[in-house]
Amino acid sequence: MTENIAVHHHDPDQEAYTKNVFGFWVYLMTDCVLFGVLFATYAVLHNNTFGGPSGKDIFDPLFVLKETLILLTSSFTCGLAMIAAYRSEKKKVIGWFCVTFLLGLSFVVLEVTEFAGLVREGNGPQRSAFLSSYFTLVATHGMHISMGLLWMAVFMAQVFRKGITLVTARRLTCLSMFWHFLDVVWIFIFTLVYLMGVY
Repeated sequence: MTENIAVHHHDPDQEAYTKNVFGFWVYLMTDCVLFGVLFATYAVLHNNTFGGPSGKDIFDPLFVLKETLILLTSSFTCGLAMIAAYRSEKKKVIGWFCVTFLLGLSFVVLEVTEFAGLVREGNGPQRSAFLSSYFTLVATHGMHISMGLLWMAVFMAQVFRKGITLVTARRLTCLSMFWHFLDVVWIFIFTLVYLMGVY
């Protein structure tokens, strides 16, 4: 039987829901520190090309714009999935998360394609400090996206089996927070790494 998500403030289940979501916020803050360190490292090393290519030489703005639009669209569809979850519309939740999953997977494929092209041209992470810091930052974000996709697939299976309960809603809320967080991180990467690197 599907549980109603809109429970009273003093309900123990609601308190557990709130505590779990707050705990996940704390986790996201630790991830902020991780990415902050990686951004700071990139800022220090991005001019250290050691005679190799700079961002202006290797970045394709249109390719990265395509990645950005795909990821931003996935954030929108993730939001639609959560609206459906709060309305206990199981089919729409699964449908919108399927779209989100496909968009996220497309983003990862494009990122791997970009990395493979750079390595093939001899511009791998070992080429210079600039490329080392670039690959580390962007690949860390890509790994987070990949983990988010795995997480999404597991939760879609849970929703399919159990429906929208307080437990599945809590998990979907955390997943949504994680996904939107990664979109925000990507906006910083797009701006500080790619746009500033090219222009």
